[in-house]
Amino acid sequence: MNVIGGYVLRRELGRGGMGVVHLASTPSGGLAAVKVVHPHLARDPSFRRRFDREVAAARSVARFCTAPVLDAGIEEGVAYLVTEYVKGPDLARAVREQGPLTGGNLEALAVGIATALHAIHGAGVIHRDLKPSNVLLSPLGPRVIDFGIAQLVDNPSLASQAILGTPAFMAPEQVRGEPLTPAVDVYAWGGVIAFAGTGRLPFGGGLPPEVLYRIVNDGPNLDGLDERMRAVVERAMAKDPARRPTAQMLLDELVGGRQTPATATQVVERTWSGTAVPA
Repeated sequence: MNVIGGYVLRRELGRGGMGVVHLASTPSGGLAAVKVVHPHLARDPSFRRRFDREVAAARSVARFCTAPVLDAGIEEGVAYLVTEYVKGPDLARAVREQGPLTGGNLEALAVGIATALHAIHGAGVIHRDLKPSNVLLSPLGPRVIDFGIAQLVDNPSLASQAILGTPAFMAPEQVRGEPLTPAVDVYAWGGVIAFAGTGRLPFGGGLPPEVLYRIVNDGPNLDGLDERMRAVVERAMAKDPARRPTAQMLLDELVGGRQTPATATQVVERTWSGTAVPA
């Protein structure tokens, strides 16, 4: 399939449990990222019922530090989702190839992801799969992608292997299968910042059951984070969701004073020096 929904697929950008992401030309001649969902998911009636509802919610998310959803549809039994194209590597690749982030870049990353979560939660959406590969490093700062997508696959029989197979950033209540709140994303924020600042998974490697056990029973390894950032991450990764700060509280603590997404975004753009890793 070279064209879907009027978007011309040019090359593959990546793939995961939900589908394949392509760089595409838009009908107006611009560029966009088009995620083509695996056909077996779109064939499921429950998925199709959720698709329009969840995509509508994702499209209502403000653009602050996100890659906004631009379009979506189901064509010939294939579901697709169109987002703004962000030129830059994902955080996992950047850390793998250049090492941990430090100084102003780490602080800008923390503020940028918290700003994105503020926008996502403000639209009534929970990301549920925040992890380094879902954070793209643009020339202007980090951009969070795939919000509103993980909850499209909430039936155990359809659950994405990518989601189930990458437990390192799950919150304890997520591991236990409990009802989720925005606090699950704040926990993942802490894990992502810990990874970005140290180059290590917060609960180590190993088989998924071993990692899940440590998430529920042990504390994260935050050695290597500076004292101030470590204190914020520790609060974000509290086992009890009620003890975690909100995204707004993260912004206020990281930047100082009462912050809005607009002012926080300005801080990110002033502080971020970018990354030399090509997209």
